[in-house]
Amino acid sequence: MSELLDISALIIYARFKFLMSHRRSRSRRGPEGARGRARPGRAWKQLPLRPRTWGGARDGAGRKKSDRAGVPHRPRALVKTKTAVHVTVRLVREVGSLRRFKLTPAMRAAFLRTKKKAGFRLCQFSIQRDHLHFACEADSNQGLSRGMQGLEISVAKRLNAKLGRTGKVFADRFHAVVMTSPRQMRSALCYIMNNARRHGERLDPEYGGVDPFSSAWHFDGWSHERWRQGLSPPKQEACVVPAQSWLLSEGWRRHGAIGVTEVPKKARKLYPTREEWLGMAE
Repeated sequence: MSELLDISALIIYARFKFLMSHRRSRSRRGPEGARGRARPGRAWKQLPLRPRTWGGARDGAGRKKSDRAGVPHRPRALVKTKTAVHVTVRLVREVGSLRRFKLTPAMRAAFLRTKKKAGFRLCQFSIQRDHLHFACEADSNQGLSRGMQGLEISVAKRLNAKLGRTGKVFADRFHAVVMTSPRQMRSALCYIMNNARRHGERLDPEYGGVDPFSSAWHFDGWSHERWRQGLSPPKQEACVVPAQSWLLSEGWRRHGAIGVTEVPKKARKLYPTREEWLGMAE
C-alpha cells in the first residue's frame, strides 16, 4: 500500500514539473505564439527616444514680468510689539495725481479714521502723485495687515466718492520694510518727509519749504523750526499719533535732525528699492 502512495506522489510531482516548465518556455518566446505568429493586441511597439523640449528649469522659463511688476508675494518680515515699519502703497493710474488740494479733505478723513487701531499706529505720512509713504508702528504681522487693510479701504471709498468713480484704487499689496537700526529709521523718515524733493516736485514757498501733502506740521524732528513762522497751526485734530517705539520716537535722533531742504538719497538695492518697484528707476 505504501508503494502505491509513493508512485502516486511521484506522478503528481512529475505532472506539476511538466506544467511549470511548459509555462516558462512559453514566457521566453516573447509576444509571438508557438507557430511564430503575433498575438492580436500583444505586439510590442518601440517608441522613439527624443530629448525633452518643454518643462523644467531653463533660461527664459516662467511668466514674464511687466514693466510695473508689483510686490513679490514673499513672507513678510516678523513684526513684534512696537515695531517701526516703513510702508509704501501704489495706486492705479486711473485715479490720477493725489497731489491735488481738492483731495486733501478726503485723504485726511481717511487717515483720521484709521490712524490708531488694535496693534497698529499711523505716525507719519507723505502723499505723492501715484503712491503713499507711511511711517507706522505695529505689534504683530496681523496688526499691520489689518491696520493697512482698514486704511486702504477708507482711502479708496473716499477717493472714489470724491472723484465720482468706482473700481480699484490701489494697484498692489503694500510694501513693508521693518526698521532695525536708528540709522535706517532716520533714512526712512527723511525719505518719507522729503519724498517730494526726491521726485523733483515744486514746493510752494508759502509753506516754508516743507511738503504740504505730508504730516510735516506734526513732525518734531526738523533741524530748525523757522519754517513755521507765519503759518497757523491746523485747527483740526491731528491725523497721526505719537510714536511709542524707541526707534521711531528717540533712537533715530542719534544720527541728527532732518533738514527741511534735505534731499533723500537714492534707495539702496535691498532697502527699500522704491524707484525700481514704482517704475521710476532712472
